[in-house]
Amino acid sequence: MTQAAQKLNEEKVFKDPVHRYIHVRHRLIWDLIGTPEFQRLRRIRQLGTTFLTFHGAEHSRFGHSLGVYEIARRVIDIFKYRNNWDDSETMIALCAALLHDVGHGPFSHSFEKVFGTNHEEYTQKIILGDTEIHRLLERQGEGFAEKVAEVIGKTYPNRLVVSLISSQIDCDRMDYLLRDAYFTGVSYGHFDMERIWRVMRTVDDQIVFKFSGMHAVEDYIMSRYQMYWQVYFHPVTRSAEVILTQILHRAKTLYQEGFQFKYTPHPLIQIFDGNMTLHDYLKLDESVILYFFQVWQEEKDEILSDLCYRFMNRRLFKYVEFSPSLIHSKDQLALAFKQAGIDPRYYLEIDSSSNSPYDLYRPGEEGERQPIELLMPDGTLHELSQESDVVGSITGMRRTDCKLYFPKDRIDELPKHDVNRKKIKNLLGI
Repeated sequence: MTQAAQKLNEEKVFKDPVHRYIHVRHRLIWDLIGTPEFQRLRRIRQLGTTFLTFHGAEHSRFGHSLGVYEIARRVIDIFKYRNNWDDSETMIALCAALLHDVGHGPFSHSFEKVFGTNHEEYTQKIILGDTEIHRLLERQGEGFAEKVAEVIGKTYPNRLVVSLISSQIDCDRMDYLLRDAYFTGVSYGHFDMERIWRVMRTVDDQIVFKFSGMHAVEDYIMSRYQMYWQVYFHPVTRSAEVILTQILHRAKTLYQEGFQFKYTPHPLIQIFDGNMTLHDYLKLDESVILYFFQVWQEEKDEILSDLCYRFMNRRLFKYVEFSPSLIHSKDQLALAFKQAGIDPRYYLEIDSSSNSPYDLYRPGEEGERQPIELLMPDGTLHELSQESDVVGSITGMRRTDCKLYFPKDRIDELPKHDVNRKKIKNLLGI
């Protein structure tokens, strides 16, 4: 049976640039923030390689996690005031909000792409495994950690709690849009969060929004759309991600081939071998990865050395739009690269980004999302795109952007009379 949450003798606060203050009133939340597993998030950037495009984007998943917790805390207080919240769920929801990103690895999504990890799965492993976080959660009551993990895994029976953390308009998205806009210095991600809170209601264990607040929800949807295309999918950031991914691929390949590193990547060996434990995973953060990128500039392998130099000194790949004509010439390009002494496996990469600003619920589809429902004056629920011309025009629309990345400097260094240089430039249209 879950114990009542112990309150702190005095409220603790974190000064925050987005929410002004993060308020901590429960002993469990304060103790969770102090665990090694949560403190590790200070050493993982919220936006991966985006700092190479927007120099202010140095903020961490630590700050974002605190922000998600704070939004959840405030929303729950609003629901309590309206008698629409079961107080026995409060600590489960607050802990899930705080811990939702604790399983992220260094340079999150690039790392996952190379090594096949999943941050949500690791979040659940940290919550349920041999960790300080697990021990603290279980002090709250037997099975409490399992309930928090179920919220992360979207299997918790109370859908209202799940939707606070994971839905098309949730505490996670609200914080990262505002926080990322602040630290990148752009205006796209701003929306009226307090207005959205005011029009939030609960119906049958789901969050809905009063029809009178529809325009605030529209603004949120469009802010999210703009942030994805102007910040998250920025082509320069994607170029840095391509190089980062190629570094990890090259290091893994060299290790498996028996290459003798001058600087052996001991923290990565278990993941190269495919037998990484949770303890090994928790040793990894961006400071570890960047250390090896720094020293690998001195390795004998020219590809690894060059890629690391590029990443550490922002000598990124250039790009062209990957048009249908390039699809047919990709093999010719790869051959010309190879004949010019440029390995196409590491220096010629197609990268595609795709996003839907708003999706209807499609049962059975992978990544299915619940719709945003509007509470009409007569008490009925209408799906957002039925009432909003703005959202209706973009519903189900999936925008995809595909680019081909390559090292233009290496091509320019080829002799002007080199037939491969001419062929490459002609095929790329540069």
